[in-house]
Amino acid sequence: VQLQASGGGLVQAGGSLRLSCTASTRTFTRYAMGWFRQAPGKERLFVAAINFSGSSTNYAESVKGRFTISRDNAKNTVYLQMNSLKPEDTAVYFCAADLTLYDYPYDFDYWGQGTLVTVSS
Repeated sequence: VQLQASGGGLVQAGGSLRLSCTASTRTFTRYAMGWFRQAPGKERLFVAAINFSGSSTNYAESVKGRFTISRDNAKNTVYLQMNSLKPEDTAVYFCAADLTLYDYPYDFDYWGQGTLVTVSS
């Protein structure tokens, strides 16, 4: 499966962005999806995940209450709505896919290219 992320950009602190990730597969409903981020000079970290049906979501503590992951299986797309953005949210955001019908934790095997989010103070 190929993943294409988009929606990054420059936003002021307190603002919002919505990231999208579209998968090129006919079996999108068999994949759990996730978002990760990597700040400059730091390791890639988990942000959020959603199961194959959208009935179960998981978040990193640092984004709980501010970010929302969702999916539209008819459009083969997963979203990350980011609200109340902070400068420390600045990173390259990656989407990922895991071929599984089980719930979290996931083992993501497929990765998209990143999209840069920059939050200015």
